[in-house]
Amino acid sequence: MPRSIQLNSRGELTHLLSTEGLPRAIVLDILSHAKDFLDLDQMTVRNADLLAGKSIFNIFFENSTRTRTTFEIAAKKLSADVVNLNVNASSTSKGESLLDTIDNLVAMRADMFVVRHNQSGAPYLIAKHVNQVAPHIHIMNAGDGRHAHPTQALLDMFTIAHYKGDFSQLRVAIVGDLLHSRVARSDIHALTTLGVPDIRAIGPQTLLPSGLREMGVTPYTSLAKGLADVDVIIMLRLQNERMRGAMLPSPQEYFKHYGLTEEKLRLAKPDAIVMHPGPMNRGVEIDSAVADGAQSVILSQVTFGIAIRMAVMSILNRAKS
Repeated sequence: MPRSIQLNSRGELTHLLSTEGLPRAIVLDILSHAKDFLDLDQMTVRNADLLAGKSIFNIFFENSTRTRTTFEIAAKKLSADVVNLNVNASSTSKGESLLDTIDNLVAMRADMFVVRHNQSGAPYLIAKHVNQVAPHIHIMNAGDGRHAHPTQALLDMFTIAHYKGDFSQLRVAIVGDLLHSRVARSDIHALTTLGVPDIRAIGPQTLLPSGLREMGVTPYTSLAKGLADVDVIIMLRLQNERMRGAMLPSPQEYFKHYGLTEEKLRLAKPDAIVMHPGPMNRGVEIDSAVADGAQSVILSQVTFGIAIRMAVMSILNRAKS
Protein backbone atom coordinates (compact mmCIF):
# COMPACT_ATOMS: atom_id res chain seq x y z
CA MET A 1 0.00 0.00 0.00
CA PRO A 2 1.73 3.22 -1.12
CA ARG A 3 2.39 5.57 1.78
CA SER A 4 0.88 8.52 -0.10
CA ILE A 5 -2.57 6.95 -0.22
CA GLN A 6 -3.11 6.50 3.53
CA LEU A 7 -0.89 9.35 4.76
CA ASN A 8 -0.50 12.95 3.63
CA SER A 9 2.80 14.77 3.17
CA ARG A 10 2.93 15.54 6.90
CA GLY A 11 2.54 11.88 7.82
CA GLU A 12 -1.05 12.32 9.03
CA LEU A 13 -3.60 9.57 8.49
CA THR A 14 -6.01 10.68 5.74
CA HIS A 15 -7.52 7.29 4.80
CA LEU A 16 -7.58 3.95 6.59
CA LEU A 17 -7.37 1.27 3.90
CA SER A 18 -5.08 -1.41 5.36
CA THR A 19 -2.91 -2.24 8.34
CA GLU A 20 -0.16 -3.21 5.91
CA GLY A 21 2.46 -0.46 5.98
CA LEU A 22 0.60 1.48 8.67
CA PRO A 23 3.29 3.07 10.87
CA ARG A 24 3.56 1.76 14.42
CA ALA A 25 3.18 5.29 15.80
CA ILE A 26 -0.20 5.66 14.09
CA VAL A 27 -1.38 2.25 15.29
CA LEU A 28 -0.46 3.19 18.86
CA ASP A 29 -2.13 6.59 18.45
CA ILE A 30 -5.37 4.92 17.38
CA LEU A 31 -5.24 2.51 20.33
CA SER A 32 -4.58 5.38 22.72
CA HIS A 33 -7.45 7.47 21.34
CA ALA A 34 -9.83 4.51 21.58
CA LYS A 35 -9.06 4.22 25.29
CA ASP A 36 -10.14 7.85 25.75
CA PHE A 37 -13.64 6.95 24.51
CA LEU A 38 -14.08 4.03 26.93
CA ASP A 39 -15.17 3.73 30.50
CA LEU A 40 -13.34 0.46 31.11
CA ASP A 41 -14.81 0.02 34.59
CA GLN A 42 -18.31 -0.05 33.14
CA MET A 43 -17.28 -1.39 29.70
CA THR A 44 -19.24 1.38 28.03
CA VAL A 45 -18.43 3.91 25.29
CA ARG A 46 -18.63 7.64 26.00
CA ASN A 47 -20.17 10.27 23.72
CA ALA A 48 -18.24 13.18 22.20
CA ASP A 49 -19.04 16.02 19.80
CA LEU A 50 -15.87 15.87 17.70
CA LEU A 51 -17.71 15.29 14.41
CA ALA A 52 -20.67 17.61 14.95
CA GLY A 53 -21.79 18.93 11.57
CA LYS A 54 -19.90 16.23 9.63
CA SER A 55 -21.60 13.74 7.31
CA ILE A 56 -20.53 10.09 7.31
CA PHE A 57 -21.75 7.89 4.46
CA ASN A 58 -21.87 4.13 5.08
CA ILE A 59 -21.51 2.59 1.61
CA PHE A 60 -21.86 -1.18 1.92
CA PHE A 61 -21.75 -3.16 -1.33
CA GLU A 62 -21.57 -6.36 0.74
CA ASN A 63 -23.87 -7.52 3.54
CA SER A 64 -22.87 -6.73 7.10
CA THR A 65 -24.60 -6.37 10.44
CA ARG A 66 -21.96 -6.02 13.16
CA THR A 67 -19.48 -3.87 11.23
CA ARG A 68 -22.05 -1.54 9.71
CA THR A 69 -23.87 -1.10 13.00
CA THR A 70 -20.73 -0.35 14.99
CA PHE A 71 -19.57 2.19 12.41
CA GLU A 72 -22.97 3.87 12.62
CA ILE A 73 -22.96 3.90 16.43
CA ALA A 74 -19.40 5.23 16.45
CA ALA A 75 -20.27 8.10 14.11
CA LYS A 76 -23.38 9.01 16.06
CA LYS A 77 -21.49 8.94 19.35
CA LEU A 78 -19.18 11.53 17.79
CA SER A 79 -22.29 13.61 16.90
CA ALA A 80 -21.93 13.10 13.15
CA ASP A 81 -24.81 12.84 10.70
CA VAL A 82 -24.95 9.30 9.26
CA VAL A 83 -26.27 8.29 5.85
CA ASN A 84 -26.69 4.58 5.16
CA LEU A 85 -26.66 3.92 1.43
CA ASN A 86 -28.90 1.07 0.32
CA VAL A 87 -26.61 -0.15 -2.45
CA ASN A 88 -28.99 -2.90 -3.62
CA ALA A 89 -31.51 -0.18 -4.52
CA SER A 90 -28.94 2.33 -5.74
CA SER A 91 -27.81 3.30 -9.21
CA THR A 92 -24.94 0.80 -9.12
CA SER A 93 -27.50 -1.99 -9.43
CA LYS A 94 -28.75 -0.25 -12.59
CA GLY A 95 -25.35 -0.17 -14.25
CA GLU A 96 -23.82 3.04 -12.92
CA SER A 97 -20.07 2.78 -12.36
CA LEU A 98 -18.58 2.77 -8.88
CA LEU A 99 -16.79 6.09 -9.38
CA ASP A 100 -19.89 7.76 -10.86
CA THR A 101 -21.75 6.73 -7.71
CA ILE A 102 -18.93 8.17 -5.60
CA ASP A 103 -19.02 11.45 -7.56
CA ASN A 104 -22.72 11.80 -6.81
CA LEU A 105 -22.09 11.22 -3.11
CA VAL A 106 -19.26 13.75 -3.16
CA ALA A 107 -21.77 16.27 -4.51
CA MET A 108 -23.94 15.59 -1.44
CA ARG A 109 -21.25 17.21 0.75
CA ALA A 110 -19.94 14.06 2.41
CA ASP A 111 -16.97 14.25 4.78
CA MET A 112 -16.14 10.54 5.19
CA PHE A 113 -17.02 7.35 3.36
CA VAL A 114 -17.10 4.00 5.14
CA VAL A 115 -16.79 1.45 2.33
CA ARG A 116 -17.32 -2.30 2.29
CA HIS A 117 -16.96 -4.04 -1.06
CA ASN A 118 -16.66 -7.63 -2.25
CA GLN A 119 -13.85 -6.69 -4.64
CA SER A 120 -10.35 -6.36 -3.21
CA GLY A 121 -8.95 -2.89 -3.80
CA ALA A 122 -12.26 -1.03 -4.22
CA PRO A 123 -11.67 1.34 -1.23
CA TYR A 124 -8.15 2.00 -2.56
CA LEU A 125 -9.62 2.97 -5.95
CA ILE A 126 -12.12 5.28 -4.25
CA ALA A 127 -9.39 6.88 -2.12
CA LYS A 128 -7.27 7.62 -5.20
CA HIS A 129 -10.29 9.15 -6.89
CA VAL A 130 -11.35 11.41 -4.01
CA ASN A 131 -7.75 12.55 -3.56
CA GLN A 132 -8.15 14.13 -6.99
CA VAL A 133 -11.75 15.39 -6.90
CA ALA A 134 -12.46 15.98 -3.19
CA PRO A 135 -9.30 15.73 -1.05
CA HIS A 136 -11.20 16.74 2.10
CA ILE A 137 -13.06 13.38 2.09
CA HIS A 138 -11.61 10.52 4.13
CA ILE A 139 -12.10 6.83 3.28
CA MET A 140 -12.39 4.05 5.84
CA ASN A 141 -12.16 0.49 4.57
CA ALA A 142 -14.80 -1.67 6.27
CA GLY A 143 -13.63 -4.78 4.43
CA ASP A 144 -12.71 -5.40 0.79
CA GLY A 145 -12.83 -8.88 -0.70
CA ARG A 146 -10.08 -11.07 0.72
CA HIS A 147 -7.71 -8.14 1.11
CA ALA A 148 -8.14 -6.12 4.31
CA HIS A 149 -10.34 -5.24 7.28
CA PRO A 150 -8.21 -2.71 9.15
CA THR A 151 -10.63 -1.58 11.87
CA GLN A 152 -11.28 -5.21 12.83
CA ALA A 153 -7.54 -5.74 13.18
CA LEU A 154 -7.19 -2.57 15.23
CA LEU A 155 -9.98 -3.56 17.60
CA ASP A 156 -8.34 -6.97 17.89
CA MET A 157 -5.07 -5.26 18.83
CA PHE A 158 -6.89 -3.13 21.39
CA THR A 159 -8.48 -6.24 22.88
CA ILE A 160 -5.12 -8.00 23.13
CA ALA A 161 -3.52 -4.93 24.68
CA HIS A 162 -6.34 -4.62 27.21
CA TYR A 163 -6.08 -8.20 28.42
CA LYS A 164 -2.39 -8.94 27.83
CA GLY A 165 -0.54 -5.63 27.92
CA ASP A 166 2.88 -5.91 26.27
CA PHE A 167 2.92 -7.45 22.79
CA SER A 168 6.62 -8.31 22.78
CA GLN A 169 6.36 -11.65 24.60
CA LEU A 170 3.11 -13.00 23.18
CA ARG A 171 2.27 -16.16 21.28
CA VAL A 172 -0.79 -15.59 19.08
CA ALA A 173 -2.62 -18.30 17.14
CA ILE A 174 -5.02 -17.55 14.28
CA VAL A 175 -7.18 -20.60 13.61
CA GLY A 176 -9.32 -21.54 10.64
CA ASP A 177 -9.91 -20.28 7.12
CA LEU A 178 -6.92 -17.98 6.69
CA LEU A 179 -6.97 -18.41 2.92
CA HIS A 180 -10.15 -16.37 2.46
CA SER A 181 -9.90 -14.15 5.53
CA ARG A 182 -9.22 -10.42 5.23
CA VAL A 183 -9.28 -10.28 9.04
CA ALA A 184 -6.38 -12.74 9.25
CA ARG A 185 -4.30 -10.73 6.78
CA SER A 186 -4.95 -7.48 8.61
CA ASP A 187 -4.31 -9.06 12.02
CA ILE A 188 -0.99 -10.51 10.87
CA HIS A 189 0.22 -7.11 9.59
CA ALA A 190 -0.86 -5.39 12.82
CA LEU A 191 0.66 -8.05 15.09
CA THR A 192 3.92 -7.81 13.18
CA THR A 193 3.94 -4.01 13.43
CA LEU A 194 3.41 -4.24 17.18
CA GLY A 195 6.29 -6.68 17.60
CA VAL A 196 4.59 -9.99 18.40
CA PRO A 197 7.41 -12.55 18.11
CA ASP A 198 5.35 -15.73 17.66
CA ILE A 199 2.41 -15.65 15.24
CA ARG A 200 0.87 -18.99 14.30
CA ALA A 201 -1.58 -19.91 11.55
CA ILE A 202 -3.54 -23.11 12.19
CA GLY A 203 -5.83 -24.84 9.74
CA PRO A 204 -6.15 -27.54 7.11
CA GLN A 205 -3.60 -27.26 4.32
CA THR A 206 -6.35 -26.30 1.86
CA LEU A 207 -7.17 -23.18 3.94
CA LEU A 208 -3.64 -21.95 4.63
CA PRO A 209 -2.39 -19.40 2.09
CA SER A 210 1.07 -19.57 0.60
CA GLY A 211 3.63 -17.04 1.75
CA LEU A 212 2.87 -17.25 5.47
CA ARG A 213 6.49 -17.81 6.45
CA GLU A 214 7.51 -14.78 4.40
CA MET A 215 5.06 -12.77 6.52
CA GLY A 216 6.72 -14.04 9.70
CA VAL A 217 3.99 -16.57 10.48
CA THR A 218 4.50 -20.24 11.38
CA PRO A 219 1.88 -22.51 9.77
CA TYR A 220 0.45 -25.57 11.56
CA THR A 221 -1.96 -28.19 10.30
CA SER A 222 -2.20 -29.72 13.79
CA LEU A 223 -4.41 -27.79 16.20
CA ALA A 224 -2.79 -29.50 19.20
CA LYS A 225 0.72 -28.44 18.18
CA GLY A 226 -0.32 -24.95 17.14
CA LEU A 227 -2.18 -24.14 20.36
CA ALA A 228 0.60 -25.26 22.69
CA ASP A 229 1.29 -22.50 25.24
CA VAL A 230 -0.32 -19.66 23.26
CA ASP A 231 -1.57 -16.48 24.96
CA VAL A 232 -4.18 -15.44 22.41
CA ILE A 233 -6.44 -17.51 20.14
CA ILE A 234 -8.22 -15.78 17.25
CA MET A 235 -10.84 -18.07 15.74
CA LEU A 236 -12.03 -17.45 12.18
CA ARG A 237 -15.31 -18.22 10.45
CA LEU A 238 -15.31 -20.56 7.48
CA GLN A 239 -15.79 -18.25 4.48
CA ASN A 240 -18.03 -20.61 2.56
CA GLU A 241 -19.27 -17.82 0.28
CA ARG A 242 -15.70 -17.27 -0.99
CA MET A 243 -14.78 -20.91 -1.49
CA ARG A 244 -14.69 -22.43 -4.95
CA GLY A 245 -15.34 -26.12 -4.93
CA ALA A 246 -15.13 -28.52 -2.00
CA MET A 247 -12.22 -27.51 0.25
CA LEU A 248 -13.41 -29.44 3.31
CA PRO A 249 -15.03 -32.86 3.79
CA SER A 250 -17.85 -31.48 5.98
CA PRO A 251 -18.50 -28.95 8.78
CA GLN A 252 -18.65 -31.85 11.25
CA GLU A 253 -15.25 -33.13 10.16
CA TYR A 254 -13.82 -29.63 10.36
CA PHE A 255 -15.11 -29.19 13.93
CA LYS A 256 -13.62 -32.52 14.92
CA HIS A 257 -10.13 -31.43 13.89
CA TYR A 258 -10.16 -27.62 14.17
CA GLY A 259 -13.16 -26.62 16.27
CA LEU A 260 -12.19 -25.03 19.60
CA THR A 261 -13.55 -27.01 22.53
CA GLU A 262 -12.82 -26.73 26.25
CA GLU A 263 -10.53 -29.75 25.99
CA LYS A 264 -8.51 -28.20 23.15
CA LEU A 265 -8.42 -24.82 24.88
CA ARG A 266 -6.53 -26.42 27.75
CA LEU A 267 -3.58 -26.87 25.37
CA ALA A 268 -3.06 -23.10 25.49
CA LYS A 269 -1.90 -21.16 28.52
CA PRO A 270 -4.37 -21.19 31.44
CA ASP A 271 -5.00 -17.46 31.03
CA ALA A 272 -5.24 -17.49 27.22
CA ILE A 273 -8.00 -15.35 25.76
CA VAL A 274 -10.33 -16.47 22.96
CA MET A 275 -11.35 -14.02 20.24
CA HIS A 276 -13.59 -14.17 17.17
CA PRO A 277 -14.40 -11.42 14.62
CA GLY A 278 -17.93 -12.78 14.15
CA PRO A 279 -20.34 -13.91 13.08
CA MET A 280 -19.71 -17.19 14.89
CA ASN A 281 -20.71 -20.60 13.64
CA ARG A 282 -21.19 -22.49 16.87
CA GLY A 283 -20.41 -26.15 16.51
CA VAL A 284 -18.29 -25.50 13.40
CA GLU A 285 -15.30 -23.40 14.46
CA ILE A 286 -16.10 -22.94 18.13
CA ASP A 287 -18.03 -24.77 20.82
CA SER A 288 -20.66 -22.81 22.76
CA ALA A 289 -18.99 -23.68 26.04
CA VAL A 290 -15.87 -21.84 24.85
CA ALA A 291 -17.67 -18.96 23.13
CA ASP A 292 -19.60 -18.24 26.33
CA GLY A 293 -16.85 -19.28 28.72
CA ALA A 294 -14.64 -17.33 31.11
CA GLN A 295 -11.74 -17.05 28.64
CA SER A 296 -13.88 -15.64 25.83
CA VAL A 297 -13.53 -11.89 25.19
CA ILE A 298 -15.72 -11.89 22.09
CA LEU A 299 -18.34 -9.46 23.42
CA SER A 300 -15.61 -7.13 24.64
CA GLN A 301 -14.33 -7.02 21.05
CA VAL A 302 -17.69 -5.62 19.94
CA THR A 303 -17.59 -2.84 22.55
CA PHE A 304 -13.97 -2.05 21.74
CA GLY A 305 -14.87 -1.96 18.05
CA ILE A 306 -17.09 1.07 18.59
CA ALA A 307 -14.30 2.93 20.41
CA ILE A 308 -11.71 2.02 17.76
CA ARG A 309 -13.92 3.30 14.95
CA MET A 310 -14.54 6.50 16.91
CA ALA A 311 -10.78 6.87 17.33
CA VAL A 312 -10.07 6.40 13.62
CA MET A 313 -12.79 8.86 12.61
CA SER A 314 -11.54 11.50 15.05
CA ILE A 315 -7.93 11.09 13.86
CA LEU A 316 -8.95 11.29 10.20
CA ASN A 317 -10.98 14.41 10.94
CA ARG A 318 -7.97 16.29 12.28
CA ALA A 319 -5.83 15.60 9.17
CA LYS A 320 -5.43 18.44 6.69
CA SER A 321 -5.98 17.85 2.98
